[in-house]
Amino acid sequence: MLKVGFGYDAHRLTEGRDLTLGGVKIPHEKGLLGHSDADVLSHAIGEAILGALALGDLGTHFPDTDQRYKNVSSLKILAMINDLAEKENAGIVNIDSTIVAEEPKLSGYIPDMRRNIAETLRINMDQVSVKATTTEGMGFAGAKEGMAAYAVVLIDKKRS
Repeated sequence: MLKVGFGYDAHRLTEGRDLTLGGVKIPHEKGLLGHSDADVLSHAIGEAILGALALGDLGTHFPDTDQRYKNVSSLKILAMINDLAEKENAGIVNIDSTIVAEEPKLSGYIPDMRRNIAETLRINMDQVSVKATTTEGMGFAGAKEGMAAYAVVLIDKKRS
């Protein structure tokens, strides 16, 4: 049975934090504010996987009140979500994702993001698409107040 999941995440930019996207630390004067490393790309993909399997959302499984997830790598969270998917007898067919950020330019980092995500989810790199776009100065991303990411995931769930 094929199932589709959609994910979205956004975080505020702030000084004094690393900017991590897809598990890649990107040089920038600001990073994303959150309980974990606030990796919006990994979060959006995780939300999409959970959604496809009707397993709730990130906050249900990894609440910001739980100190175990304080400053944790979002790739570790993504790996735990993948473990949940495997317990559901589900495998990822493909992922399509988009990061929304006015700056910095991300194209040079996308191959490493794709590789990190594929390795974390134990799938091939050609199953992971990561794109980046701006909002041409509009909205919170355009005002450089934050970043967002969207993801769509196709899951193949074997019937039990």
